[in-house]
Amino acid sequence: MNKLFIDCEEENFDVAPLEEHGADGVEGNAPLAAEIEFVDGEEIRRLNRETRNKDAVTDVLSYPSLDGIRGRALNKEDFPFDLDEEGRLFLGSIAICRERAAEQAEEYGHSLKRELYYLAVHGLCHLLGYDHETESDRAEMRAREETILNAMGIGRK
Repeated sequence: MNKLFIDCEEENFDVAPLEEHGADGVEGNAPLAAEIEFVDGEEIRRLNRETRNKDAVTDVLSYPSLDGIRGRALNKEDFPFDLDEEGRLFLGSIAICRERAAEQAEEYGHSLKRELYYLAVHGLCHLLGYDHETESDRAEMRAREETILNAMGIGRK
């Protein structure tokens, strides 16, 4: 199983549970890396407009570095040109809007902590090649998200 390293400068977000369980079920020997940045509504709107041509505030944006990796074993020898300075396979970046997360936590009736971890896991799933364009893809991604959140001890309340 691959070890996951998360780079996040947000002091109030503990990456340890995500590092411990975010790569559960991912086969291979490459240590994995991703970065998470927390942004305000104005910044996520700018990113959404510039990268997705959608001029709206959203909750999370993912910027995968690799294509076609869903369900593949992630071995160092298969990605020699995609390793970072520490020899880790860089999956990509995640931007989370803390303001939108707080609104959604209230809307869905669960804690802000749960919403922030959900958005981080959702973004990480995108970095690993999962998507929700079709109903079957959506079901597979949601199941993976819930499995990881449950392993992290992050329930719905």
